[in-house]
Amino acid sequence: QVQLVESGGGLVQAGGSLRLSCAASGRTISTSPMAWFRQALGKEREFVAAVSWSGSITRYADSVKGRFTISRDSAKNTVYLQMNSLKPEDTAVYYCAAKDWAMQWIVFSTARDYDYWGQGTQVTVSS
Repeated sequence: QVQLVESGGGLVQAGGSLRLSCAASGRTISTSPMAWFRQALGKEREFVAAVSWSGSITRYADSVKGRFTISRDSAKNTVYLQMNSLKPEDTAVYYCAAKDWAMQWIVFSTARDYDYWGQGTQVTVSS
């Protein structure tokens, strides 16, 4: 079992930056593909970014490409989401997700592919 805890959310003005962290416990996530999803009020959960367990492969939603960066630190058992040039439409609860295992170069962008989820952290971008 893996427990995931997100942090780093908050209120920021449009154009600002935030860095989300997802700390894993219970076991190592060094061989787990990881991802961030988000869910805005009244909307379905949507994919944001994913990273392979090797860290060499990443994938982004078109809406965040060029502004967000996903990364991982296996030594700290933590995944990050650096969010720059934030827009009001980025306002949502952001969730971290982990998959048990996959080949080192594979990423997944569908929620059902992931086995573990954090509780989420709120990001609010004011205009």
